[in-house]
Amino acid sequence: MSHDQNDPRQSDLNRRRLLQGMGALPLMGMTGLSYGAAPATSAVNTTKLAVTDTEVVVGQLHSATGTMAISETGSIQAEQLAIDQINAMGGILGRKIRVIKEDGASDWPTFAEKSKKLLVNDRVACVFGCWTSASRKAVLPIFEKENGLLYYPTFYEGLEQSKNVIYTGQEATQQILWGLDWAKNEKKAKTFFLVGSDYIWPRTSMKIARKHIENFQHGKVVGEEYYPLGNTNFNSLINKIKLAKPDCIFAAVVGGSNVAFYKQLKAAGITGAKQFLLTLSVTEDEMLGVGGENFAGFYSSMKYFMTLNNDNNKKFVAAFKAKYGSNAVIGDVTQAAYLGPWLWKAAVEKAGSFDVDKVVAASPGIELKTAPEGYVKIHANHHLWSRARIAQGQADGTFKVVAESKDLIEPNPFPKGYQ
Repeated sequence: MSHDQNDPRQSDLNRRRLLQGMGALPLMGMTGLSYGAAPATSAVNTTKLAVTDTEVVVGQLHSATGTMAISETGSIQAEQLAIDQINAMGGILGRKIRVIKEDGASDWPTFAEKSKKLLVNDRVACVFGCWTSASRKAVLPIFEKENGLLYYPTFYEGLEQSKNVIYTGQEATQQILWGLDWAKNEKKAKTFFLVGSDYIWPRTSMKIARKHIENFQHGKVVGEEYYPLGNTNFNSLINKIKLAKPDCIFAAVVGGSNVAFYKQLKAAGITGAKQFLLTLSVTEDEMLGVGGENFAGFYSSMKYFMTLNNDNNKKFVAAFKAKYGSNAVIGDVTQAAYLGPWLWKAAVEKAGSFDVDKVVAASPGIELKTAPEGYVKIHANHHLWSRARIAQGQADGTFKVVAESKDLIEPNPFPKGYQ
């Protein structure tokens, strides 16, 4: 059923849903909200961005199609939800946000081309986008050359820091190292079989994992395999795993390949009841395709799970389901994507300007006490202080959190001894 966007009844319904979902989100960016006259455009936009007296234009650049769509659709939805909520509160510096959506189509050259269009042709004030490290690496030179600002939501391998990127997901020390230490301490894992999709994030993540296992934990890597993005045949890998008999399968298979990987593991008798598996890349979003029955008993290392029991998260989940349906699920990257527009709003209001250099300068120290994951703060290195968590997959497709770091972990994208 399609709705006429100009139908006042539909607009009213959408507004009611949004305001219901916003319930107790008043702290999110409310501090900078002004009900007086908006500041003059000449004062808040000195670099010819797409900002008028009533509107500011931003870009959204994710894979709506291709093998990565299974993972990126949630990011598209969460960013739109945050933008709708911000607009319902009056926008930023008296201006409503308008979004130009582009599809990177799971193709890195397409990401590069679309990022140039958004920055050069559309003059967007910032971009919320990318998922894979390959897509981020493809657009990074363009953001740096054109002085654009990217909010990047995915957990990633670290070893990067850019003036032009705010990283709202975890880096390796917060996800990989913490997860491996939990595997050793709680599961007594000493031998590991590493498996990933064949591109930069899994390969670099496993390089870091191997160094941690061998040099810091004095454990052993008994196998390491990579498969192309979109690969659906893991039978030879499964045979190798059976021969190696690792204490832990440490996995970074991404996108649609996860569906085949976990179904084939189960068909081969490798289940959570018999084998310890810890993944860096299955969230609630992938679980929709994988199926709880195929992942039950295995573990994920993430900073956010939809089942987190705090007031911020309850309101966020309610708002997300009100907008996208009662069956909608929210994964780690989806939540991190939701943070992007709020962090940008806070930085713009602190800077009193949409100019990228001023927003970047205002960003370190910005905190979000209303983040669904609990609380986050932007570090001077443009990553977020956040907690690490481990959760076990359940047969119904949900996750049960079994471990959580006591404190926020300081982001360290360039850990000593891992490069």
